[in-house]
Amino acid sequence: MQDAEPSPLIAPWTRAETVYAVALFAVALSVLGVALVQRGAILPGHGADAALFFVCYGLFTISIGYQHPKFGYYSFDRVAQVASILVLGPIDAAWINGLASLIYPWHRAWRSVPLRNVASASLNNSGLMTLIILASGSLYTALGGEYPLTSIGGRSAVLLVVLVLSMQALNDLGMLGLLRVGRRDVAGFFNAFSYAIELGSGATAVLVALIYNTMPTAAFALLLAVLSLGMLALQRFAAMRHKLEAIVEERTRNLREKTRELEEQVIRDNLTKLFNRRYADDLLAEQVERTKRHAQSFTIALADIDFFKRINDTHSHATGDAVLRRVAEILAERCRKTDVVARYGGEEFLLCFPHTDLRHARLLCEQLRSAVEDDPWAETGVAAGVTISFGIAEYRGESSADAFVSSADRQLYAAKHAGRNRVVA
Repeated sequence: MQDAEPSPLIAPWTRAETVYAVALFAVALSVLGVALVQRGAILPGHGADAALFFVCYGLFTISIGYQHPKFGYYSFDRVAQVASILVLGPIDAAWINGLASLIYPWHRAWRSVPLRNVASASLNNSGLMTLIILASGSLYTALGGEYPLTSIGGRSAVLLVVLVLSMQALNDLGMLGLLRVGRRDVAGFFNAFSYAIELGSGATAVLVALIYNTMPTAAFALLLAVLSLGMLALQRFAAMRHKLEAIVEERTRNLREKTRELEEQVIRDNLTKLFNRRYADDLLAEQVERTKRHAQSFTIALADIDFFKRINDTHSHATGDAVLRRVAEILAERCRKTDVVARYGGEEFLLCFPHTDLRHARLLCEQLRSAVEDDPWAETGVAAGVTISFGIAEYRGESSADAFVSSADRQLYAAKHAGRNRVVA
């Protein structure tokens, strides 16, 4: 069974989740109260010792569990829940296991878990377990399921499977509701291992109920001891399995990050962190083909830092690198999200403006030119300042991407020939 238990990897309870837990508990308390009033007695045919046993057994089975890194605490309390239904009936099983679920989370207060989290988990788990047992147990008895269970036949076996599966389905609905209210990620919520544990717990519960109802106390105690050892072994196995899964997940995540880093290195310029020429050429070829098919506006610009060799010679290559990085930052920051900026050569940049005509591209480049000119270059070590020239070309049916770039290159040459620090289209 899955309980809502805060863990270091799960964010604290939100206000919405706490309200959900309180509402769930209130509904469960009301439904249980109506059921008890209608029946008119508590534990008919059984003594307080039976209730005390199943409360303690419920706490024990809850404690045998493992912490899932995302979805809370998985335990073997389905054993106590199903067994108590098959011994006491759904109504008494509901309040007994609801009480166990209400009590259990409070030990976390001694582990410095905030009281709000403890109280929220307590109310949520108790309310959910009470409703699950009432609903599933009532369905089981309405279909003719026997309690106290003393033997198993073909029909009773089917009804027991229905009981266990309906409890699991309702548990999943309740937990998914909590996760949705808290807007938490539910990816990986359903997994075959957890369902196998639930079905195994159901089968174990049937055995516990049969022995409780038909065998002497000594035989029942021996069975509990053997089953408890088995559940403890499964707990260790489940914890180890999830630890291994966490290790594999972490290593897979690291591998993905390394892969992304390598992919970035292939398409990015090391100095400016802009796209490199290889990426720009591939993108340009794709965009030219797309423009041919759909007759869209597409404009590019080649930009070149003016007198860049003089900056390197007068100051240093380190200053030149700083200028390149700063110019790249200006271009990247001021271009639109749909635009692409790449370092195309030493001090040359290619800018791609999809769905943009020549007039709008010229306005954009003029803004970029002014931003470069107005930047406080003295802070970078170039007191004389830095300027940049642009050559712009709109796609006019050129036969290839190279021919298209050549058109922009001719405009850039014209800008340089006309005195630099200007935009020519």
